[in-house]
Amino acid sequence: MPMNDDTLAFTPDDFSGSARLFPLPNLIMFPHVMQAMHIFEPRYRSLFEEALSDDKLIALGVLAPGWEVDYEGRPALESMACLCRIATYQRTPEGTYNVLLLGVRRIQLQEELPPTKPFRVSEAEIVEDHVPPHSSAKEIVGLQKQLLVAFKRSMTKLPTSYDQIDELLGSQITLGMLADIVAYTAELNLKTKLSLLKTSNVVDRVHVLLGALSKSGRPNATRRTFPPAFSTN
Repeated sequence: MPMNDDTLAFTPDDFSGSARLFPLPNLIMFPHVMQAMHIFEPRYRSLFEEALSDDKLIALGVLAPGWEVDYEGRPALESMACLCRIATYQRTPEGTYNVLLLGVRRIQLQEELPPTKPFRVSEAEIVEDHVPPHSSAKEIVGLQKQLLVAFKRSMTKLPTSYDQIDELLGSQITLGMLADIVAYTAELNLKTKLSLLKTSNVVDRVHVLLGALSKSGRPNATRRTFPPAFSTN
């Protein structure tokens, strides 16, 4: 399926309030970023096919600690997930799918529905970013610049032109979008990334992120490349 503007477009009215859950133990997805995935488990192939025939929305959830003892069942999930739009996909001869997902919104998981399908479904509510009303435009611009500097310091293999990175991730997007892109890309532990996903206050999120990046930028910290790698279920 080719990717186009109509494929990627999303408004909150597109979401029915019922989220198809694709829970993962080691990937935390954020709005405003894309993630490639290979879907092969039968239950998640069923989830994907239903999403394709309906609203093309999937919620990437996060398995709570202790999930290993009940992975095939219904292990506990963290309360926040990322609602994703199917951007494009390819079906393989084996019946599995290579998929590109676009994160569109944070969602707060509420009551999980009875198990009438091969996959899990939960009622959920969209959580929008918000900036405290007392935050000035000058403060927001300053945080944007600080975050860009910290991000570039934490990465070893960015595209060659820092000017292009500044243009792409600086003036053309909001502070919340920048924070999500950096949070997804940076080499941070899962606990920190989950905290960032759960934080809808943009200014608070940026301050947490700046602190985490200052630690990850130390000489003995593990680095990663940009963009991030492919994932499987």
